[in-house]
Amino acid sequence: MNIIFGIIITIIGALIVIKSEAFLRFFGRINFFEKHFGTAGGSRFGYKIIGIIACFIGMLIMTNMIGGFLEWILSPLLKYKI
Repeated sequence: MNIIFGIIITIIGALIVIKSEAFLRFFGRINFFEKHFGTAGGSRFGYKIIGIIACFIGMLIMTNMIGGFLEWILSPLLKYKI
């Protein structure tokens, strides 16, 4: 099931990267990306970043490495015990 779910997320991420102009027309501009990454192409760049992150997460899910990755990312927060 992880393989199918990972492939679906990867395909969605690739579509977001490839069709960033269509996403921009449909969903509109993202103010955060416009403010921090330029005036004309900030939202397109933001949609591409979101798509690349989705592809990366989809690959992690597909290869069943998401648990190790999350453990590595959250390890500084989880090493302190109450």
